[in-house]
Amino acid sequence: DDLMGQHNCSKDGPTSQPRLRTLPPGDSQERSDSPEICHYEKSFHKHSAAPNYTHCGLFGDPHLRTFTDTFQTCKVQGAWPLIDNNYLNVQVTNTPVLPGSTATATSKLTIIFKSFQECVEQKVYQAEMDELPAAFADGSKNGGDKHGANSLKITEKVSGQHIEIQAKYIGTTIVVRQVGRYLTFAVRMPEEVVNAVEDRDSQGLYLCLRGCPLNQQIDFQSVRSAQATDGRARRKGPSPPAAPEAFTYETATAKCREKLPVEDLYFQSCVFDLLTTGDVNFMLAAYYAFEDVKMLHSNKDKLHLYERTRELAPGNGAPSRPTPALWVALLCLSQCWLCLL
Repeated sequence: DDLMGQHNCSKDGPTSQPRLRTLPPGDSQERSDSPEICHYEKSFHKHSAAPNYTHCGLFGDPHLRTFTDTFQTCKVQGAWPLIDNNYLNVQVTNTPVLPGSTATATSKLTIIFKSFQECVEQKVYQAEMDELPAAFADGSKNGGDKHGANSLKITEKVSGQHIEIQAKYIGTTIVVRQVGRYLTFAVRMPEEVVNAVEDRDSQGLYLCLRGCPLNQQIDFQSVRSAQATDGRARRKGPSPPAAPEAFTYETATAKCREKLPVEDLYFQSCVFDLLTTGDVNFMLAAYYAFEDVKMLHSNKDKLHLYERTRELAPGNGAPSRPTPALWVALLCLSQCWLCLL
């Protein structure tokens, strides 16, 4: 629809879907003679250190796991940049889940792969609610006509629900899903590519790297505690007139435990989303987000996160408090000192 509007195309009369570019016979895989520079991992020689991979994911209402394994729940309504470096740009648009509620979820995703040497031409991928294409905006499924075009490919895993984009020339894998009406995003990217930016100071809103601004973050654990104490669901903002289903804390917990048996932050996010939206699809979004973490995260010891982390701006660090164990130790020492006196 966007392209038809840009080119003043009439919607009257017969129309046809964009034709997918066909590859030469035997070219379904990456060309064996493609330049070494178009395969990130192969460009590392035996004496070089292996690349360090990082992960970022966005799902649900929405919950963000950054490249540094910081976990945040954010408002971020409207369009926000997730990734912005020398190789690609990713932007998401989050819209209210229910009228009158501040609960938001990702309704649109745009990925721009920038032209790279002899490997790929610039390619744009765009997904929206109820439209998860298995091709780039121009109808192609690879990086174009350049020699290393197949170092960028789209694969449809489940029609209309799950696609995977392999960008081998930058060692990157992107997973996009539609769960219910909304989209989830997950990426595996080398640290070198993450930090490939010309001006780091201009990237304050790069969510996957810097996290959400402090004024956009929600402390969902405190909300969850209040909900558990009250024993009933509370919603963010004015209560909408008709939620798909009303969950209590107990029923939301039981529902999330069906798919997420470990009570980590993904489980807690699931409970929070069911309470704020009443939409059981958000349980599936949390489940698939964790499945993507298992597939994409390079450090299997960091799959589960249990404590909400929050990036503080310089100078905003909270003063440290002695732990309970330290208080006990200090008390014992003081008693011993009194005995000696």
